Amino acid sequence: MKKKDELLQRIENRQAPIGVVGLGYVGLPLAVAFAQAGFYVIGVDVDPNKVEQLQRGQSYIADVPAAEIAPLVANGRFQPTTDYNQLADTDAISICVPTPLRKTKDPDISYIINAAENISRVGATGKLVVLESTTYPGTTEEVILPRLITNGDKVGQDFFLAFSPERIDPGRTDYTVYNTPKVIGGMTPACQETAVALYSTIVAQPVPVSSTAAAEMVKLLENTFRAVNIGLVNEMALMCDRLGLNVWEVVEAAATKPYGFMPFYPGPGLGGHCIPIDPHYLSWKLRTLNYTARFIELAAEVNSAMPAYVVSKIAAGLNEFRKAVNGSRVLLLGVAYKPNVADVRESPAMDIIHLLQAQGAAISYHDPHVSTLTLDDFTAESVPLTAVSLQQADCVVIVTNHAAFDWPLIAQHAPLIVDTRNALKAGDVNGRLLTL
Repeated sequence: MKKKDELLQRIENRQAPIGVVGLGYVGLPLAVAFAQAGFYVIGVDVDPNKVEQLQRGQSYIADVPAAEIAPLVANGRFQPTTDYNQLADTDAISICVPTPLRKTKDPDISYIINAAENISRVGATGKLVVLESTTYPGTTEEVILPRLITNGDKVGQDFFLAFSPERIDPGRTDYTVYNTPKVIGGMTPACQETAVALYSTIVAQPVPVSSTAAAEMVKLLENTFRAVNIGLVNEMALMCDRLGLNVWEVVEAAATKPYGFMPFYPGPGLGGHCIPIDPHYLSWKLRTLNYTARFIELAAEVNSAMPAYVVSKIAAGLNEFRKAVNGSRVLLLGVAYKPNVADVRESPAMDIIHLLQAQGAAISYHDPHVSTLTLDDFTAESVPLTAVSLQQADCVVIVTNHAAFDWPLIAQHAPLIVDTRNALKAGDVNGRLLTL
């Protein structure tokens, strides 16, 4: 256990150089947290533009302001680079790379494999390697571990391996890296001990679990729980529409029950880097074991159909004005996947735009956080939100309820509004208002 004891001592004394692979929404806050805790941090990213910005002390993520990055770069505490070789002398490396889905809805773990192979190339001996990227149970043991075993090294003795799922929620300020409990699962007890020691320097509450697979499953449960409940309430919206009921009223009334109920709210579809993707990792894994994850697949079916349901609402509203979707001017308010962020990953706005384009609508958008939007066949800049732009639209669609929106202005001047977020009340709207 000499390597473990030496590593624990260096962690305790803040003398262990830390590597973070992937400087996105997860990796950058983590790198900054370690640097602010007194560690020397090397951040690796394959995007030279991101690295160049960070080297200038600038930030491309709203949750990590330049005021936090610049002094860390200036005093040498944080070194961004594209060169994996810089990780050779680190004592611990956290992998925070993307894990998207392929078009077939199968996991794409190519970024994880690339990171593991590059770490193996510079040498894992004596290091703690922690995977934070969301993935299916078994990835750490089946994909990372074999690539790190070189020269007869033994995990838990010559190097250490763990999984600790990220819990970053973009745009959130009440829960940070420090006060969000951190689940940690090690390949061996020694791996667990070193990983808990490392993360205890930046988080208030480490949560040890029995294995890397258990930790991987924890993350998938968290987001599958949300996806399934959102699917339930989205289907409730469809049922309430058929019954002539207001789903928002129903949910708010149910939420007054002080026990046994947690409110979820309908919307135009799922977005972001977690909820639309993570459950598919679990579903895919179970299919390899000849098991069908029925709740997950049904929820995905309901949630993925919501953009089309929104477009049907738009068509119905235009029809009341004797207008077709073809040729109508549709103004989308908000294209980010959630309020008050610039993140458009998996945003339902993208599907709504594609569906409206297919029906011949003329589309524009306003989003105070997204100045330019580029899709496969759609490129546009955010238009000003004015009385004129609202009046000129045949239909205004509230996709994202940003706090910066001037709701009274929208309610007064839009002739037809499809509100997917319950941002407005019918009594306050001068024009026609349709909700989910």
